[in-house]
Amino acid sequence: MVGAGPNGLAAAIELARAGRSVRVIERAAEIGGGTRTAELTLPGFRHDVCSAVHPLAVGSPFLSKLGLERYGLELIHPPVPCAHPLDDGTAVALRRSLTDTAQGLGVDGAAYESLIGPFAREWTRLAEFVLGPPLRPPWHPVLAARFGVAGLNPAQRLAKSSFDGPGTQALFAGMAAHSFMPLSAPATAAFALVLLALGHAAGWPVARGGSEAITTAMRRHLEALGGVVETGREIRSLRDLPDARAILFDVTPRQLTRICGEELPHRYRAALARYRYGPGVFKVDYALSGPVPWRAEECRHAGTVHLGGTLEEIAAGERSVARGSHAERPFVLTAQQSLIDPTRAPSGKHTLWAYCHVPNGSDVDMTAAIDAQVERFAPGFRDLVLARATRGPAQVEAENPNCVGGDINGGMASLRQTLARPTARACPYATPNPKLFICSSATPPGGGVHGMCGYHAARAALQRVLR
Repeated sequence: MVGAGPNGLAAAIELARAGRSVRVIERAAEIGGGTRTAELTLPGFRHDVCSAVHPLAVGSPFLSKLGLERYGLELIHPPVPCAHPLDDGTAVALRRSLTDTAQGLGVDGAAYESLIGPFAREWTRLAEFVLGPPLRPPWHPVLAARFGVAGLNPAQRLAKSSFDGPGTQALFAGMAAHSFMPLSAPATAAFALVLLALGHAAGWPVARGGSEAITTAMRRHLEALGGVVETGREIRSLRDLPDARAILFDVTPRQLTRICGEELPHRYRAALARYRYGPGVFKVDYALSGPVPWRAEECRHAGTVHLGGTLEEIAAGERSVARGSHAERPFVLTAQQSLIDPTRAPSGKHTLWAYCHVPNGSDVDMTAAIDAQVERFAPGFRDLVLARATRGPAQVEAENPNCVGGDINGGMASLRQTLARPTARACPYATPNPKLFICSSATPPGGGVHGMCGYHAARAALQRVLR
């Protein structure tokens, strides 16, 4: 196994559970990929390096059944999973209760419950479809068809046709913006439907001690099964690897081509070269002298706060990024882990995790724009900042080569690349070389800390060469 991110570790665990001998080799000194935690600003302030909030860790058919709490993982749920403030000082909130959320949406309550309710109540069945490999007939075709009819819509269109209130439309838009796609693109509504359903079915928890607790627990589980993890060793070619019946790569197409070279046929390499990477991120981690002074009460209790104003403003910002420019008022995703996890900051102090989308490979410093968006909804925020740590796309990629141009999702989440990820093959995890497999977020179902890419790749390897 090359790469010890969540998907690499998931694949290794599944192979070890099947009784195979597994060795994981990681180039970095630490495991985890984007699921790591570090003191990025000041001593005692622990910041999540990339992934921060983990609805899919609870909602994943694979991770949720591993029993990682036996290996030290504790997931903490905030009182409010997500809040979306508006300029009038109010906020709309995603709450664990579907009914409570609907009641908070006023005139849109019934429409919200009608749209999201079936997916939230049947999440376990829906997950088999949305987190499963492509081209497999759904086990619950009626539910899958209902999701497909709604999810294939552009988010902007579905939000406007389903809801009348600007707050509900904004909440939906913020969820859809996790796609890193313009909200006018097909299937962006699916991202909002999944995240909202997960909020009710699984919650949006954080890991006590930092996101690294997830991959640390996965490593402990793997080692308990007899697997071996080796860090600080970069694989530049297949010659750097010991002989094995199968090799699985937790890397994106660019790194796979670089490592495997002539071991892959020209036509497949050409297809990998056409794989598209999405927008990058500009990230700011804050050490604060106190909690963020949000005007809206809901935000003061939320683990995640989406900053972007109305649907129209979010859509305009994401459209700008897709066209290669930078939004003056970007959509900003923030997380307040220290509100519910006291291990993240010294007593009385807090952290804030924030990023916005930028064009792939951008070198523009978005610190001031992110500061302004937080200050817009939390006047006096700047006065609380003790230190900042900033990272643009170049720094993100240097730290994790899978994040090409700052793309933390492992590739663009367009409709085409959702169906053919990384290429159009009956089994996207297998390559034409029978020994080589790919298990990163560049395979279905894509980005997120769910381990499903690794699980499906491991199953493919077991079926094809590790019988």
